[in-house]
Amino acid sequence: MTEITAGKQQAAGIGIRRLTVTAVLAALITLMTAYICHVPVGANGGYVHFGDALIYIAAAILPLPYACAAGAIGGGMADLLTAPVWAPATIIIKMLICLPFSSKANKIVTKRNVIALFLAFCISGTSYYLAEGIMFGFTAAFFTSLSGSIVQSGGSAIVFLILGTALDKMGYKKRFANGI
Repeated sequence: MTEITAGKQQAAGIGIRRLTVTAVLAALITLMTAYICHVPVGANGGYVHFGDALIYIAAAILPLPYACAAGAIGGGMADLLTAPVWAPATIIIKMLICLPFSSKANKIVTKRNVIALFLAFCISGTSYYLAEGIMFGFTAAFFTSLSGSIVQSGGSAIVFLILGTALDKMGYKKRFANGI
């Protein structure tokens, strides 16, 4: 086998692994968002969940396009199953909250990714406030969107830190994720 053929096969294997991890994370994000710790809030069809924690994990282990896909697909599917009116906004917002994170470090919980938790909250809170304001009016949106975003983003940040720290202690990125 030539070096070129071996390189192509290795690249194809990495691509398949990335797609597989993206699909598994999208499925887990859907489940965590739609069914596990899913708490409806307000009359607007919104809900609080911890699916964002898995989006943060995806953003910390996958290259950006794959993380954005996992977040958009997982969050969008969850909304299609539970509150379809939110699906278009969610698909965009879940891609956006991946942007502050980095998967380049050898660990999941890094200084940059801890700061990214706050930035993701700002992106999510502002974006859902705008979406809710457009759909239901900005006065009502301020109270329901802001309170839900604080609980959801705060809870998801805590879950991310717990899961990320556990995966870091297992050496996940050094042992498994560097090949994706």
